[in-house]
Amino acid sequence: MNTTKLKNILVCVLFCGFIALFLIWGIVLKDGEMSMSERRKLAQMPKPSLENVANGEFMSSFETYSVDQFPMRDSFRELKAITSFYVLGQKDNNGVYLKNGQASRLEYPINYESVDYAVSRIQNIYNTYLKDKDVKTYICVVPDKNFYIAKSGGYPSVDYEQFRSLILDPNDFAVGIDIFDLLEADDYFATDIHWREEKIVDVAKRLAESMDTPFVGDFEEVTLDVPFWGVYSGQSALPLKPDEIKYLTNEAIESAHAFDYETGYDIPVYSMELANGKDPYEMYLCGSKSLITIENPNALSDKELVIFRDSFGSSIAPLLIESYKKITLVDIRYLQSSFVGNFVEFDNQDVLFLYSVPVLNNSNTMK
Repeated sequence: MNTTKLKNILVCVLFCGFIALFLIWGIVLKDGEMSMSERRKLAQMPKPSLENVANGEFMSSFETYSVDQFPMRDSFRELKAITSFYVLGQKDNNGVYLKNGQASRLEYPINYESVDYAVSRIQNIYNTYLKDKDVKTYICVVPDKNFYIAKSGGYPSVDYEQFRSLILDPNDFAVGIDIFDLLEADDYFATDIHWREEKIVDVAKRLAESMDTPFVGDFEEVTLDVPFWGVYSGQSALPLKPDEIKYLTNEAIESAHAFDYETGYDIPVYSMELANGKDPYEMYLCGSKSLITIENPNALSDKELVIFRDSFGSSIAPLLIESYKKITLVDIRYLQSSFVGNFVEFDNQDVLFLYSVPVLNNSNTMK
């Protein structure tokens, strides 16, 4: 037997052995329920039936299942990402790119249909609940990290001036509050979409002052002994260095009373239980909640604030507790806007629409 033939046989044997090994491993390995790195549920084995086998649905579902439950899946995802970035020179992986130690997701181009829909949701809330009421209305667009790093890294990004005008101009009933100049790339977590609470005291101050509300901003900074791998860690599949997560507190925050209407129970302003969970950012007001109230009888004013918000609002609302005797946070991604009037009476309040660029540019979740 010549050397070439022997090599071919050896390659075939090794290849077949590799396939057999992973086949057996996949059969024996218990199916996972959750991908911690991607923060999503994994596909489970579909149940076959004459109908779904005949129409191809079973095989389609089985393909998704086999990919999700493949042995060493996270390791292979990481190997593929490293090869794409550092060997092949690919500029992004799964839409996530790296620039100066910061990971970010491409947000491009402007989705005009989505922006129009977001504007219509805001205008609907105004027309339904706020028009002709004794309220002062404000609107603030939160920039995403791309505003500060995309162009310098050669990545496409939306025209932010145009984006702001698309949101602010139609909503002429609300006073616009600009915060773009107060932020920079390092004010966001390196591995996550969100801003860092300890870096946005100046943003909270501008919001309060723009709404003619007193603000002191004297906080104690606490660092958690928990590594924080943000959403971009899982999406990029790269071995990124974890962030350090911090929170700010003072007497007003510690004595405040927060209530979650979803569960009907009091909640902590900062949840130490969730800080040690799969997504430590959820420690801020217990993550994504449809309706929360925070009361502070010893506030610097007798004013009330209603914030229509996304997840960025979870970490800035605590910084405004000292300024308002009551803050109501409404997330119409989880609560139909037509139901808001069942829980909130609008009278003599400040009302702030606080939404980030990624949510406004992908607003199909707003109800």
